Amino acid sequence: MGRDSSPDHGLGPIRALIAVIGSAFIAALIRIFGRIVRVEDAPWLAGPIGSDYIGDRPYEEVAAGEDLALVRRSASGGLVSDFTALDSPGFRVDGLRPEIRHFYEHTAAYRMDVWSETFFPGKIGLWLMVTTISRKVNQLNFPLRALATAKGMDSEIVLLKDRSGAVRYAGWYRRLVEAGRTIYTGFYMTTRVPHCETPCVKVVFPMPAGNATVILRPSLERDGGLRLSSRGARFGDAGFYRVRKLDRDRLLVWRVSTLHEEFRVYVDDASVLRCDHTVKFMGMPVLHLHYRIEQTR
Repeated sequence: MGRDSSPDHGLGPIRALIAVIGSAFIAALIRIFGRIVRVEDAPWLAGPIGSDYIGDRPYEEVAAGEDLALVRRSASGGLVSDFTALDSPGFRVDGLRPEIRHFYEHTAAYRMDVWSETFFPGKIGLWLMVTTISRKVNQLNFPLRALATAKGMDSEIVLLKDRSGAVRYAGWYRRLVEAGRTIYTGFYMTTRVPHCETPCVKVVFPMPAGNATVILRPSLERDGGLRLSSRGARFGDAGFYRVRKLDRDRLLVWRVSTLHEEFRVYVDDASVLRCDHTVKFMGMPVLHLHYRIEQTR
């Protein structure tokens, strides 16, 4: 088992009850607003599915289930092993700052300092989710206050390789050092979706009996910076997709059109690599994470 082998929900009876009610409410929303799709008809939605408890367990579960070699704490891996996979007429990789491309292709060689900010009124819903559902399953434990990240964030690159040695999934496991809670258990890959003209970055966050899948469209800024946005027009475009597995061949999928994520990765005037990660709901800011990224080897 991985490091996170002993669940410690840290929930009292009231929060545990709220977590159960909240999970049931989300499941109801998926049933009401979701659509049933066959995996063979939408392969771009196929991705790792979580069990009742997340933490770092999905990496071992997916490796065992798909007969993949698991490399924990990879010393040289990156989130996107070859950034040319995103190259297209709408996104020319050769226009990207080399520092940014190197970070994505060699993420394990970097460390990050992070600062967080939440915004009213979205912070109320975020607080409820994080302190109940996220604590219970140990996934998406976003820092709710600036000092939550004061002692740092543990960042681990996990590679899952097929028998030929090719990377099928690049995992990014991030954990708050002080609390020991999982911020992200993510699986990164590139994909094409039906209604986006450029290849996209796909990030899958396993959840119990399903996952949250974010499809991010890349674009270049004038200074060679990178912008990844989940803003899209319709199903099959960039967006946030809440997925629930029905059976081996079918998924119930809710595209949450009111939820948007954006990453802006850039090099500042002092030649420091930085990233701004923003989450908005119904056009209102909910969470802002700022990263200072430093190469260590």
